Amino acid sequence: MNLLVAENVTKQYANHLALDKVSIAVPQGNVFGLLGPNGAGKTTLIRIINQITMPDSGTVTLNGHPLTPDDIYHIGYLPEERGLYKKMKVGEQAIYLARLKGLSRHDAIEQLKQWFVKFSIEAWWDKKVEELSKGMAQKIQFIVTILHKPSLLIFDEPFSGFDPVNVNLLKEEILKLKANGSTIIFSTHNMASVEELCDEIALINKSRVVLSGKVDEVRRQYGDNIVEVGFHRTEKNIESVLSADYKITESKESNGLQTLHIQLSRQGSPNQLLQQLLPHIEITSFQELIPTMNDIFIKVVK
Repeated sequence: MNLLVAENVTKQYANHLALDKVSIAVPQGNVFGLLGPNGAGKTTLIRIINQITMPDSGTVTLNGHPLTPDDIYHIGYLPEERGLYKKMKVGEQAIYLARLKGLSRHDAIEQLKQWFVKFSIEAWWDKKVEELSKGMAQKIQFIVTILHKPSLLIFDEPFSGFDPVNVNLLKEEILKLKANGSTIIFSTHNMASVEELCDEIALINKSRVVLSGKVDEVRRQYGDNIVEVGFHRTEKNIESVLSADYKITESKESNGLQTLHIQLSRQGSPNQLLQQLLPHIEITSFQELIPTMNDIFIKVVK
């Protein structure tokens, strides 16, 4: 079941077409990667989902119904642009934002205190926001984004300003949110995080969706049917023992080990390749080479 569906969404700003009949479907309980280069239209789509702006045409439905003003209480949005009031104290700022999402002051304080301890920032409760580092401020905004337990979470570059330890902390929390039933739209330029976290993706380029699907299927779709074979060095000409269904595209040698990249034709199979190689070499590793999301992103956008 899809929690959020956008169909043929179009948005024009003066002479700039920000979205051109964009359609996405975000399955319930999934982490959905919304990808694309700067200026592709991702933020415009996120703003439409949050009802910050409206589409010129097309529809967006949440839980099977067209978006209504009350749906903002079921959405948590962490924007790329940070929005804390610098002169307010951290605790009061967090309480204020939590109450905007419908929590009582008592519930907000109780839940916020738990999260501040969890993120090791309880000592900053009475500090002013302007005293926070970028990463600290990001933790505050992450907490108030998820505090009201929305059914849909939208994270726009959530790891910006974080060191590797805190990036891992946030990744763990995102996966816990998914395990507890949250649906997450995750917009980022960090393709390694996409592979770690996302179930499905949509890639927007020049205002249109140019690629979408499950991450594993997309990666295999863009593969070149190449395997990597590692083995102990031999003087034998490996190419001479291979049939025409297999072509060596790369050869490397290091510390007595050789590595070959071998492309399989449509008729070739990994098992048949192994049968041809095993009588002649001692294999130490064998794996299919699947392109990374970073490779695919660059290839599609170019």
